[in-house]
Amino acid sequence: MKRTALYERHIARGGRMVPFAGYELPVQYPTGPMVEHEAVRSAAGLFDIDHMGQFRLVGRDAEVFLQYVQPRDVSRMKVWDAEYSFLCYEDGTFVDDIFIYRLPDSWWIVVNAANREKDLFWLDTHMASFDCDLIDESDTTYMLALQGPRAQTVLQKLTDYDLGQMAFHTAAQAQVAGIETLIGATGYTGEYGYELFFPAEKAAAMWELLLEAGADQGLLPCGLAARDSLRFEACLPLYGHEISAEVEPVGARLSWVCDWDKGPWLGREAVLKTKLEGPQRWLVGLEMVERGVPREHYPVAANGQTIGWVTTGMKSPTLDKFLALAYVPAPYHRLDTELEVLIRGKPRKAKVVKRPFYMPVYRR
Repeated sequence: MKRTALYERHIARGGRMVPFAGYELPVQYPTGPMVEHEAVRSAAGLFDIDHMGQFRLVGRDAEVFLQYVQPRDVSRMKVWDAEYSFLCYEDGTFVDDIFIYRLPDSWWIVVNAANREKDLFWLDTHMASFDCDLIDESDTTYMLALQGPRAQTVLQKLTDYDLGQMAFHTAAQAQVAGIETLIGATGYTGEYGYELFFPAEKAAAMWELLLEAGADQGLLPCGLAARDSLRFEACLPLYGHEISAEVEPVGARLSWVCDWDKGPWLGREAVLKTKLEGPQRWLVGLEMVERGVPREHYPVAANGQTIGWVTTGMKSPTLDKFLALAYVPAPYHRLDTELEVLIRGKPRKAKVVKRPFYMPVYRR
């Protein structure tokens, strides 16, 4: 089991460590996940996310290669733009979802921790006819996420760069506390904030300096549990839950990522076919009508017959409701459709509701 450079810092702050994607990471601190969740919604939270994979793509054909392996038209991206995207197999199912940053002389790609080796291999297998190289910088570059409505105030204390000029999904290169840092106005919480990339040997210094700078702003260190509940409320997908090699982008509500007129890309024909014909199943939001926690893998039923499954479910800390994301076939995906979730084998009434449960706030 791997440990990030901040393992001892997490232990010192009382972090409860659990295995995740091959790493020992804090699931929570003594404050508890509910308090950490609320800190991000109302103030700010700091996450150690160095388990994520980080690749640099360089070379003459880098842009052409990116056009081919994912559905975004990256030719439209300006330098310092950042965009969400995904990788598909030829049959249209997910390899992974990714984030792409366009830098002056390269492309920065962030992938899911559990898929780092798989993604690296998959991208490399399609690179032979392109004049470019993919460099895995996961072990030399550290990644932290500073999220919440006061994140800008906290980070601005440590940099002369004017963060106010950064729009959501842009990036900048700047000194943060004297450390050369790639700042991405990106995140995975449904709040405005930043993802920071900097030399791995500076991890402890950056972590402590950020916590010190945020002490008067209500900043808390946050663990995996809060990260999951925050992304769940905003209905941001998690690989292995809402997306996987078993589902495709249309049913996962991610066809908006696809730029259909940019030319061929891997999986395009399969995804387009599904878009035209309709997917076999749709990702929906569920609200429990009868009390119960609709946990992952619980069956979803209609008229006594199992029709789908829960991908993520919990009691929403912000909304104080029992909610779930689930896959169901048409026509059960329509709003207000009455369904049941089998909780410990017992049916509990639920209904299809709008997504996201919590509307992301990327500026206040």
